[in-house]
Amino acid sequence: MAYAITLAYSFRHHFPFSTYGENLFLTIQNVFITHLIIFFAPTTFLTHRTGTFQKIVIVSIFMAVTGVALGTISLDTLALLQITTLPLSVFSKLPQIRQNFRSKSTGQLSAFAVVSQIAGCLARLFTTATEIGDSLVSAGFAVALLLNLILGAQLWLYWGENDDPNDPYELHINPALSTKSMATWHSQSSPTPIYVPPSIPPQRMSTPPRTSLASGSKKWARKVD
Repeated sequence: MAYAITLAYSFRHHFPFSTYGENLFLTIQNVFITHLIIFFAPTTFLTHRTGTFQKIVIVSIFMAVTGVALGTISLDTLALLQITTLPLSVFSKLPQIRQNFRSKSTGQLSAFAVVSQIAGCLARLFTTATEIGDSLVSAGFAVALLLNLILGAQLWLYWGENDDPNDPYELHINPALSTKSMATWHSQSSPTPIYVPPSIPPQRMSTPPRTSLASGSKKWARKVD
């Protein structure tokens, strides 16, 4: 949304394409990424592919309507929306920054992507200041640069600490656990074997005579020779 607003704002103000061209391609990329997130979302018993297809259609319609609205609303309203890109940028990065801080790890975050974003924001601040001088656009790139610098600092601080113990999809092995202790653990964790005695051959059984009913016994008495 933030990329789309900045793209529409720059295009309708007739800024040079060199100052907002990357927003066009980033907006298109994020449209595809959003559809892929919805399509590959985990399905449950209550959420089937039919529901996923309906969600993709709804999101596509919403994006198309948003694009038409950004191209037709007044420039004053578009300027107000451009201001909202500042909190949108903050809210889009804060969950990742918070998760990195809590787990003391950046997980699968790409260092190349973060460094490229920092360099891109620096270049965009320079071109915006020299070619158009728009304070709203410059403020958006400045906030994005600050957030990307925080991510870059986390990459540097937590480099090599990518083993997140709270990640349910990753197998974690304690390097301090030696082979001997592993063998001991396996032997202790294995079920205790049950002793099964060898089968005893059947013995000849003798049946004593049936007792009388007067004695109160109602069963046959059997005895092993």
